[in-house]
Amino acid sequence: MCSMEVENKSLVLDVFLHGLTDDTELQPFIFGLFLCIYLITISGNLLIMLAINSDSHLHTPMYFFLCHLSFNDMYLISITVPKMLLNIQIQDHRITFAGCVSQGCFVAVCTVFECFLLGVMAYDRYIAICFPLRYTVLMSPCFCVILVLISLLISIVNGLLHSLMILRLSFCTDLEIFHFFCEIAQILKLACSDSLINNILIFVTASIFAGVPLYGIIFSYAHIVSTVWKMPSSEGKYKAFSTCGSHLSVVSLFYGTGFGVYITSKVIDSPKKIAVASVMYSIIPPMTNPFVYSLRNRDMKEALKKVIGRTTSLL
Repeated sequence: MCSMEVENKSLVLDVFLHGLTDDTELQPFIFGLFLCIYLITISGNLLIMLAINSDSHLHTPMYFFLCHLSFNDMYLISITVPKMLLNIQIQDHRITFAGCVSQGCFVAVCTVFECFLLGVMAYDRYIAICFPLRYTVLMSPCFCVILVLISLLISIVNGLLHSLMILRLSFCTDLEIFHFFCEIAQILKLACSDSLINNILIFVTASIFAGVPLYGIIFSYAHIVSTVWKMPSSEGKYKAFSTCGSHLSVVSLFYGTGFGVYITSKVIDSPKKIAVASVMYSIIPPMTNPFVYSLRNRDMKEALKKVIGRTTSLL
């Protein structure tokens, strides 16, 4: 039973984010490590976006979706890491309650948007390989924009829904989260009032907004494999699969780390270990995605060389 509940919703509260560790000797190392990760992620995704926009050969639906994926990854890591770095630097791990809810909302938006983008990219590969003659008609620029806008709209509605549901709860005065950023599920643990409906909502929305795109990805690649298997030449098979390799790697990394964190949270009863595990889905995919696409995609390699060459000549 909490000693006091917050009845006035306008009351400004502070949430204490414990971060990844309370060890002061490790904090400079964590600061340096995550600063490097942040700079690598921003520069890598920014290069991908510049390469796609500057090379006319990459003005196709696949790279259009990749550009939005890179922007989403930049935005996702910018929501969490800079605040953590600031907290370590000034040795003040507090965040306002409103800021904490907002952070959780934006993380939810970016995570769901990532799921939908990966699903849309799988559909794009399905149309390109299974219906190559109708590809330009089925994946028209207007249709691609609509797919992105619908995905973004659903993601925003999902984030706002969770945030509004949080605001109906009452919270204790001692607000502590053993994490380096505010997740919706972690915020609910601070509530003094019954949060069963909120937890059910998280489970339902996560199952739908992560499960439906995953089902679409599996469906798309099942048909892709079936179509490629019927191709007579091994060169045609290799070319078809090579266009899917990067996307499959990104999907495996994102969903694999996400499921890993979910399983970890159910098996391990240690908030600190769960926070460390959360790094895998919130930090690692945004950092590695640019490398996956640049190293496995010949067109992207050429475009990146041009961008880097122009940048070097200007300097």
